[in-house]
Amino acid sequence: MNELIASEAKICEVKGPASAPDALTPSSVALALTAFAIIWISTLVLTSRSPPVDNLEQLTWVRSLEWGYYKHPPLPTWLIWLPVKAFGLSVWTSYVTGAVMTLGSMTIIWRLLVTLRGSAFADLALLSALCITYYNGRLYYYNHNIVLLFISVASAALLWQAYSTRHLRWWIAFGVAIGLGALSKYQIAVTILSGLVFFCSQRAWRDPAHRLGLLCAGLTGLLIFVPHIAWLSDHEFGPIGYAVDSSLGADLGAVTRMKNMWAWLTNQLLNRAAPAFVLLAVAAWQLRTLGPANGAHLEVKDVFPRDPARALIFAWGAVPLCLMSCVSLFFGADLKGHWGTPFLIFVVPAVMELAPRGFWDRCHWRKVLWAFLVIQGLLLIADYRTSLDAPAPFSTHHWRNFDSIAYAKSVSEPARAELGGPVRVVIGGYLEAVTLAYQLPEKPLVLIDGRMDRSPWIRPGMIERCGAVELGATDVLDGAKPLGPMLPGLAWRVLRPQPSAGPCELK
Repeated sequence: MNELIASEAKICEVKGPASAPDALTPSSVALALTAFAIIWISTLVLTSRSPPVDNLEQLTWVRSLEWGYYKHPPLPTWLIWLPVKAFGLSVWTSYVTGAVMTLGSMTIIWRLLVTLRGSAFADLALLSALCITYYNGRLYYYNHNIVLLFISVASAALLWQAYSTRHLRWWIAFGVAIGLGALSKYQIAVTILSGLVFFCSQRAWRDPAHRLGLLCAGLTGLLIFVPHIAWLSDHEFGPIGYAVDSSLGADLGAVTRMKNMWAWLTNQLLNRAAPAFVLLAVAAWQLRTLGPANGAHLEVKDVFPRDPARALIFAWGAVPLCLMSCVSLFFGADLKGHWGTPFLIFVVPAVMELAPRGFWDRCHWRKVLWAFLVIQGLLLIADYRTSLDAPAPFSTHHWRNFDSIAYAKSVSEPARAELGGPVRVVIGGYLEAVTLAYQLPEKPLVLIDGRMDRSPWIRPGMIERCGAVELGATDVLDGAKPLGPMLPGLAWRVLRPQPSAGPCELK
């Protein structure tokens, strides 16, 4: 038995084809990704009048580090805390942090694929993944999906290290990643299932080192997650309730479930990932025109009963989409489009795996660079055509096109006049409130939905001492001033500070 386990472990030592002399190197990947980030973030900022609300939400929550927040676990907020301390409470801080997380994920998967399938395969997969619209048109986003993307990709790389080396330290590192993923978003359960599918497909339970490793990984992840569980218990499991109320508890009917599932899958594969598949098709066409290779690589299945590399790629590339489709179909969950953000990156290598072994080895990134640049150019044009500056038939009503600067100006001066000083607190729904708060130079705190339990950065008595600008429905707030066409039905009013409450102190 031990000899069998040892022989199967050697399977993992099989490397992809040797790297070509002109293959991408870590330094060239870093340079290319930096240029990619500069071009896309500049374009996105120039064509947007309002930052992504998810970014503003993180800049609101970072005012108080907690073990959880009313909608999500805390890790994304913790991660942006240090950049905010270093560079200030600026939306640019969130843009750069989001881009670093996304492109860091690209770097990890590229390096993993170099190990699994060689440089030609990895280079093409990297270029193709950069064409997925989650990772270019949303490059400046910073939210829980972006952090989970990084952790999910890192988990795959760490699991490979743990399986291929059989070293306990890599299993513990995998457990750390899973624990941190649980502190990012509960969808880490999808990544955990992907890992278990890989583990079972390789019959890793037969190896005592892997059994011990998996146990240590699970205990490590649980240990990291325990403080958040305690926080959930003390806060009536608010984030879980939010997840159930917003999507998981939709309880859709049978026909609606089927439609929702197909609509979600179509959006992921034929919309978000379509540009990536176009680039793969161009590469495949070029390779077909070259004719058969002078010495095809042996299929691994002809030599070994299983291929761990292929199993890992499919575990991360197919299991998440299948699992979420099943959740919609059998449990009636209302799948959200952005749920594919952490997982769609592995769909590209999974599709590439459907070709015969060695098919992509003759593909060089320079030969498909022209197609990559054309696709990126078309995506940049599409981004502009849906911005507010585009011709009317093509512009959309997305929040990015909302003129938040004009919105803030319409409120700021009269509000300061009534308060007799700067605006220190904004009360209202998080969408309108965090947008107003960010655009004001004093960067006031936000009392989300007027609820103290959702705003731990607001101290008791702060409203009485400092006053506030309150946002709400026109027919609800007495004496409020309508915001007019820019936000129909919404109005604002000033809550004056009470002199008897004492001086305004934010800390």
